[in-house]
Amino acid sequence: VGLHNHGSWRPKSLLDTARFTLSFNSWHRKNHQGSQALWKHETVQKYLETLSKEYQQVSHLLNADSLNDFEQRTLRRRCADLSPIAAAFQEIKEAEREFQELEVMCTELDSRDEKQLLELALEEKETLDKKMNMMCRKLFQLLVPKEKYDRSPVILEVTAGRTTGGDICQQFTKEMFEMYQSYADYKRWTFDIVNYTPAEIGGLHHAAAHISGENVYRHLKYEGGTHRVQRIPETGLSSRMQRIHTGTMSVIVLPQPEEVDVKVDPKDLRIDTFRARGAGGQHVNKTDSAVRIVHLPTGLAVECQQERSQQMNKEIALRTLRAKLYQQIIEKQLSQEQSARKLQLGTRAQSERIRTYNFTQDRVTDHRISYDARNIKEILSGKEALDKLINRLLEYAEIEAVTQYLENLKALEGGGC
Repeated sequence: VGLHNHGSWRPKSLLDTARFTLSFNSWHRKNHQGSQALWKHETVQKYLETLSKEYQQVSHLLNADSLNDFEQRTLRRRCADLSPIAAAFQEIKEAEREFQELEVMCTELDSRDEKQLLELALEEKETLDKKMNMMCRKLFQLLVPKEKYDRSPVILEVTAGRTTGGDICQQFTKEMFEMYQSYADYKRWTFDIVNYTPAEIGGLHHAAAHISGENVYRHLKYEGGTHRVQRIPETGLSSRMQRIHTGTMSVIVLPQPEEVDVKVDPKDLRIDTFRARGAGGQHVNKTDSAVRIVHLPTGLAVECQQERSQQMNKEIALRTLRAKLYQQIIEKQLSQEQSARKLQLGTRAQSERIRTYNFTQDRVTDHRISYDARNIKEILSGKEALDKLINRLLEYAEIEAVTQYLENLKALEGGGC
């Protein structure tokens, strides 16, 4: 630990690591462990002890009179990076000591058969356990670098898949779009429908919305992929025979930075206009105000029928097209980086089945983290139950990032680097 000859500060730190790979094949995935289990891992403890000692040394060096202005600035920046990590580390250590004292107390009370005191101690122990898990998550969030687009608004698209019969895909797609709309309301985000293509029998073929607010992409980035539904149709022969149908719909989540600098040559665009179909009979008009733009070199197509003005729809469609082209650039850059963090959990490919909604068993299963949730209606209401599922995904992603880093660090140390 110290200043190099050129005056640059070069400690080993998670804060200096740009990206991580989300493989979901490492230690926590195999053992289904959470934040506290990772906290107890020997490598994690060793690493955090190193950072804590480094913080103490940096703080001590800052008091030295022999440092020049550049060295002072460098050390202050490093101290600012390490300070919250060191504080969180000590806070968890203190809570851990308190938890151990409670465990000893519970053992003694149990042997003395003091039931009331034992119940109080067990209750306090449970509360402290939850608090420690939250503190561990907070610590890992400090360690893991923030994704560049976490604070960005998004373009969210839903598209119905195919099934062997019935219209369950279109109906499910409508329910999913409404779920995300409700979730945006729950999170106090702004949800603006960009286009909406209803199906003939009350379902939905395709829809897109622009969602803005606090940390929108951070919460929705793992929703992209194929969502599978298993249910008995409400009408038709299958409903009478109680036959379960399986269908799919896909979700695409595109980050949309405030300034997307992608040049689009007007010669590369084909712009079509048509009459807006509307959401459930709303916004329908008799003029060709809806706009479809096709980017000829890539084949990308976007539509907008949100506004009554053709010009405004054109501007929104162009903004969406730029976001999609920008996404292609991001994916190309990340695919060229061996240790790049993937844009989805797993491969985040749209063909990958990420979640199953089984209506007959009233169960939602997220296949990436082996997580089951009961009461599909609560999930589809887009409120607390969905938020809990999304936060579980975020926690696993944070743990995976830390685990991956420690595996890489161990490999480097083993190679003598």
